[in-house]
Amino acid sequence: MKPQYFVAILFATSLYWMYLLYVPFLLGMIIAALLAISTSNIQNFFEKTVKSKFFAALISSFLLAVLFFVPLGYFLATLTIKLNSMDFTIFKNIEVFIREFLLNPPEYLSFLKPYTDDLMKEVNVNSIASYVLSLTGNIGSMSAGYLKNSFLVIIFYFFAQYNGSYVVDFLKRVVQMSVDETTLLAKELSSVMSVVFYSIIVNAMFQGILFGIAISFMGYNGLLFGIMYGFASLIPVIGGALMWLPFMFYEFSVGNSSNAIFIALYSILVISVVADTFIKPLIIKEINLRLLEEDDAKMNELIIFFAIIAGLTTFGFWGMILGPAITAFFLTIMKLFEARTKECIT
Repeated sequence: MKPQYFVAILFATSLYWMYLLYVPFLLGMIIAALLAISTSNIQNFFEKTVKSKFFAALISSFLLAVLFFVPLGYFLATLTIKLNSMDFTIFKNIEVFIREFLLNPPEYLSFLKPYTDDLMKEVNVNSIASYVLSLTGNIGSMSAGYLKNSFLVIIFYFFAQYNGSYVVDFLKRVVQMSVDETTLLAKELSSVMSVVFYSIIVNAMFQGILFGIAISFMGYNGLLFGIMYGFASLIPVIGGALMWLPFMFYEFSVGNSSNAIFIALYSILVISVVADTFIKPLIIKEINLRLLEEDDAKMNELIIFFAIIAGLTTFGFWGMILGPAITAFFLTIMKLFEARTKECIT
């Protein structure tokens, strides 16, 4: 057996066992690496300021931890207090309102009555209350999983920031690509991920603030529900509806029809249509222009927008990072193939 074949077998074997060893942490490592790429400009700023790569990575990791843990921690603490003091007659009122509306719909919805009669016979407040309790339990378990994964991401993120330059230099020496090609690949991926990361944060904060302000005027905790709406806005298509629909039903059930109509129209028109559909691509475009230099390759904001949606749909919460990264990597590889083809032709 030739020595190179033997080395290749050893490499494949070690790669397989490395995969088995680290597969539980693989997603967290990938997310941490992409976040480190996204925030490399922040890391560079802290390195120049504190003159230490270790403390710069520590500060960057702390800021990312605050971004992940503080909003969710406030949400979980407040939600726990609210659930412990919740009056479940609220669900009775909502159930009565929905039942009356469906059993005696307006004339323009009367064609739905045959379909709703059988459905409403099976609906009762106990099933609604049980569903809400099970839903809160699922939220708790999902939040615990999110906290665990986020903690691992923060740890991996610190090491990615601290040892990132060494790893990149090592990969450049190992990968059989020219210096120009590896530089192009790293630069484009870093540029796109920076735009994506800051766009997601700004858009979630923007929509959360819009909803929080509106809901605070109705007497609710604007900070709590603004944070919840910011997280919900990351879910494509139905994200906002998860927040404003319960408020609408509750306001209708207690007789505040004007508040119910207002929160529905405000959420649909101002947040979903204006902010999410029209302003969100503009935010991505503006961040794209401000973050990237003239000679940087800029990815179209609509491609980034749909890459985020596709990532969330396919991979869940962390898909908002993975979707654009996969798309940027694919497009950059296509550019490299195009450049090599032109060289072969000439």
